[in-house]
Amino acid sequence: MFMNIKCKTLIAAALTALACIPAKAQKNMENVLNEKQQHIVAISCLEAKGDVKGLAAAIEGGLDAGLTVSQIKEALSQLYAYTGFPRSLNALGTLQGVLDGRKQRGLNDPEGRDADPLPAGYDALKQGTEVQTKLSGRPFDYDFAPATDYYLKAHLFGDIFARNNLTHAQRELVTVSALSALEGCGSQLKSHVNGARNMGLSDAEIRSIPAVLAARVGDIEAWRLRKAIAEVYGEEFAEGRPVADPMFPKGEPNTAYAKYFVGNSYLAPLSTGKIPVSNVTFEPGCRNNWHIHHGGIQVLICVGGDGWYQEWGKPARLLKPGDVVEIPEGVKHWHGATSDSWFQHVTFTVAGEGASNEWLEPVTGEPARGEE
Repeated sequence: MFMNIKCKTLIAAALTALACIPAKAQKNMENVLNEKQQHIVAISCLEAKGDVKGLAAAIEGGLDAGLTVSQIKEALSQLYAYTGFPRSLNALGTLQGVLDGRKQRGLNDPEGRDADPLPAGYDALKQGTEVQTKLSGRPFDYDFAPATDYYLKAHLFGDIFARNNLTHAQRELVTVSALSALEGCGSQLKSHVNGARNMGLSDAEIRSIPAVLAARVGDIEAWRLRKAIAEVYGEEFAEGRPVADPMFPKGEPNTAYAKYFVGNSYLAPLSTGKIPVSNVTFEPGCRNNWHIHHGGIQVLICVGGDGWYQEWGKPARLLKPGDVVEIPEGVKHWHGATSDSWFQHVTFTVAGEGASNEWLEPVTGEPARGEE
């Protein structure tokens, strides 16, 4: 059920006082990447994500850790082939701005070695084909689009990969980190996880990248790469998709109501007063029992992940960020996360005197994903 105008006005008033507090859950994983490699991971992923503010901070950290201007410039230039010229040019502009600011503070960063000139008679198509074959582990021809096949071989793997101010292993570290930021590029990400192995990154180094992404960029980027790594290495992966860039804090374990939930949930009060507002976070597969609100109307504002809402006798409704549900007084219902995703909703109740909740039986079964 969609909300009426009165409730929408109430939501706007209630949310005006809320602060958006990002929550970045970090995964504990042994990290064998050195400090320079870690900054390359962060710089590359933030470029692809288009997070200019985060990128500037990552560039500052990379320069402080000893990355040269040439190395950072080369990584950002290479990425135009994966993230497009607009992202690459914006990132290079960010680098230029950071360097200007550091010069004003008296910091003179080393330019570093530029790539050596290509030898006379260099055959970019021939060399690029060899590099692409090594990276892929087999010959690869994109017959559907011959012009694109030529660009990949002659330009990306021929011209760009021939520039030796980054090694091929470093270039794959850049590429894997960037692709982790891109929604819908799972197949390319898996291909480049394999490519990173073929180009000289160790298994331990590859497995360390998600921990760096979780700590320096975000959980969703780390999750995408962990999933790709598991698929490449033939490992089971059952970790639910996290909430991307959560708007509100996760909060503390919801122990007071745990007996009414299947699975783990977390509660973060966002405001107190006449109409308390809270953010509820559900782990994958977590849902509350069937229940009824007597004497009050509950409002759910979905802010992250995928969830379910169902009223008794009606089909379940798949919830996405931005969906709003007004739960009528006296209606038996439940809500929670899908089996493969974390889920967050902000909630408040407009209740009269003597309002109460009636908790009922647990929910059984899992609705089919995509069912409305």
